Amino acid sequence: MIKHPCVYILSSRRNGTLYVGVTSGLIKRVWEHKNDLVEGFTKRYAVHDLVWYEVHEIMESAIGREKAIKEWKRNWKLEMIEKRQS
Repeated sequence: MIKHPCVYILSSRRNGTLYVGVTSGLIKRVWEHKNDLVEGFTKRYAVHDLVWYEVHEIMESAIGREKAIKEWKRNWKLEMIEKRQS
């Protein structure tokens, strides 16, 4: 399987709870979240829908971007998601 570092955002529903994560296997990771195989926040709050992702060349840049996005205000995250979906 080809590995691509990605930053991703999951949502519980439109304008619902958001989760920001990083992985090198996006398809597998989203499947794990959707099937509640990941203990913790996403399972507890039913945050299963992939609403945004960004591919990076190296994991270090993906981790840096994830940390930055986690510091953002909620409105900034929602704006970024909406721009991608329009």
